Order: sequence, then structure tokens, then C-alpha cells
Amino acid sequence: MSKVLITGATGTVGFPIARDLVARGDEVRALVRDVERARKLLPEGVEPVPGDVADRRSVDDAVAGSELVFHAAGLPEQWRLDPEDFQRVNVGGSRNLAEASLAAGVRRFVYTSTIDVFAWTPGQPFDESVLDPEPRPTYYERSKQDADRIVVGVAERGLDTVFIHPSAVYGPVPALFAGANDFLVRLATGRIPMLLPGGMPVVYSEDVARAHIEAADRAASGSRYIVVDRYMTLAEMAASVADREPEAKNPRVMPLAVAKAVMAGGEAIAKLTRKPPLIARGELEFLVSHPVPVAGRLRDELGVAATPWEEGLAATLDHFRGQGWTSAA
Repeated sequence: MSKVLITGATGTVGFPIARDLVARGDEVRALVRDVERARKLLPEGVEPVPGDVADRRSVDDAVAGSELVFHAAGLPEQWRLDPEDFQRVNVGGSRNLAEASLAAGVRRFVYTSTIDVFAWTPGQPFDESVLDPEPRPTYYERSKQDADRIVVGVAERGLDTVFIHPSAVYGPVPALFAGANDFLVRLATGRIPMLLPGGMPVVYSEDVARAHIEAADRAASGSRYIVVDRYMTLAEMAASVADREPEAKNPRVMPLAVAKAVMAGGEAIAKLTRKPPLIARGELEFLVSHPVPVAGRLRDELGVAATPWEEGLAATLDHFRGQGWTSAA
């Protein structure tokens, strides 16, 4: 049994990690901003600890006594009214967790990064070999690049660290957040009139949890692992949902030129309304960059194979119906 601290334990990545750690007998604590809200969302057996990743003092208090730290919290959105939020949470929070873990003598630090830190050619498979040396085009992506470099720097000073790089994560979790699950719910309920061009690599949340835990237990220090099932266009995802959900539609794909025009107009309006644009620049740029990551290292070194999309989607849609997010079967 290990004493574990996890951040992001109510989220799509952190929830199944925390649940599986408890199931195997670990003593799990979760850093949360709102304890009462978190109690309703955390897996049974996880102890909420008040704090904020951006507040170093609360992070120090939470990390104290931990043997393992899983840092899965962050801002996944592609738009914020104040883009400095990305630096404050994704960069500052990662610095705080890594530095606190080093100071506390944590045995291993498991950092949830992203595929966005790697270099790739659109449409061509890529692995963990090359970190992109150039700044990525969006605030979110640049914040994740900065955070990754900070964690590397702390690792070089002695923090035993492994890096997990999920693609777009979907799966059965207790709350909806921006990302693949929200997109699937809106597809299933017929609330997407047109699809954006392009697509995304997807992965089932259960596989992401297993990758984190196997890496914590068995990976060599400094290892990086991409977690992905396959690349899918949004049209392919919509067709899959439409085959399974009575209210789902199979929307047409918006031409790229139209999507760019809507994006530009929406950004101008967002500055006035202080609400997210219909199409965020980062979202569109990612979708049309056609990233095709591969997870051979994860399979070969840790034995973690991806759940096929068809199987994962069926379980996820069943969960959505049980939560009342979509219509009953």
C-alpha cells in the first residue's frame, strides 16, 4: 500500500486513476478546491484535501507524507477570457506540484502531459521521440510545453518522474467537462448542427488510468508514454454515435473557409460578451493539424493495449444514459 496524492481526481483523467488506486489498496488523498463539491464526485475511499495547485502553501501541505504524486489537474480548454489562466494553472500548478514533491522526498511523480508537446507532420504517425522545439500556436499548447519543460527541469534535479501523454480522453466519469465527453453528449442529443473539419486521436479513460498506474509502478525514470487508440475524423465519430443513439444526427462538415470565418467573428464577439466563441482558434487549429500519435511504447514496455473505439464508445454512451445526460434506451 502506498500513500498517494492526486490532483484532478474529479476529472476525466484523474477520476479513474484515483478509483483504481483505492481498489488496489492504496491510501489516496485528492487536492481539491471545493471539498463539499468534491465529495459528491470523488471515487469512494478518496480523501479530499482543500487546496489549489496555484497556491504553493496548500500544495506543500497536501504533498507532505506522500510516496506517490499523480498530477492530472489542468485547464484543458482552448479558450479563456484571461489567457494568463493557462500560465497560472497549467504552468504554475505543475511547478508547484513538482517542486513540492522534490522537497518532500516523494518516491515518484507521475505527470499528465499531452500529445501537444511533440513534433508531428499532419497525417503522419509520430511517437514520443521528438519534443517540438518551437512554440505551439495556442495559449493552451504553449502552457503545456512550458509546464513539461519545468517538470523536466525538476526531474533533472532529482525528482523521479514519468510522463503520460494522453490524446483526447472519453469515458464514464461522474461529471462533464470541456473535451471529448462533452462533444459526444452533444452529438448524442442532436445539439451539433454542423461538424468542424478535421479530427482527433481518441483514447478510453480506463486505458489512461491503467497507463498512469503501470508507469508509476514499473516505468524507468524519465520515460514518456503516449496513450491513444486511433485517429478519427469528427464525421466518423458522429456516425458512430448516430448508429447507437436515437436522438443523434449525422451533421454535415463545415467547409474550412467557413469555419475560419466563424472563428474570427466569434473571437471578436467574445471580447465584448466575455463568453467563449462558437469556435475557438485553438480547437480548430488542433483539429485540422491531423495529429496521428501511436502508442507502441506503452504496449511494448508496460503491456497496456488500447480499448477499441467501438467497445469504449458503447460503454461510455451507456454511462451517459445512466447519468441522464442523454435519452434512455
